[in-house]
Amino acid sequence: MQENTEELLEITDNNGNVIRVAPRSEIHGNPSLMHRVVHVLVFNRKGELFLQKRSETKDVAPGKWDTSVGGHVNPGEGLLQAAKREMQEELGLTACQPEFLYSYIHTNPYETELVHTYSCIYDGSVSFNKEEIDAVRLWDIGEIKQNLGKNIFSDNFENEIKKYLKTVNR
Repeated sequence: MQENTEELLEITDNNGNVIRVAPRSEIHGNPSLMHRVVHVLVFNRKGELFLQKRSETKDVAPGKWDTSVGGHVNPGEGLLQAAKREMQEELGLTACQPEFLYSYIHTNPYETELVHTYSCIYDGSVSFNKEEIDAVRLWDIGEIKQNLGKNIFSDNFENEIKKYLKTVNR
């Protein structure tokens, strides 16, 4: 991709079938246009979850704690390929093999995403992208539950963690 060109995303139907490709600026801000994203929940062996604090400069949920890894799926890119790329770009992770958990649709007044969630176990340190992320730290699941609804987390993450907890019966 050339520098200074806008990110292109695939607009999809509810089943992930591509309708057309459009610039991010057309899709973000229009919740009637669904696009594909991947999330990776990165846990350590103790069951703590890495969360990232989004940069204050982000257009979505600036300064909020968010899913370990999350990003758009590029046009023509496979879901696992996108998950691995985002893990490398955001946290510098290459040694963690993501496993598919589930898919769901998340919508808010700003956007609609077809989310594909993966998880992996990783016990090392991370080297995060300081342009997109202000901080990364491990959170105990109990601590996350105590802080739900307190405007600490992105609405995307609150939706994600509730879905995850329901799926694993925690």
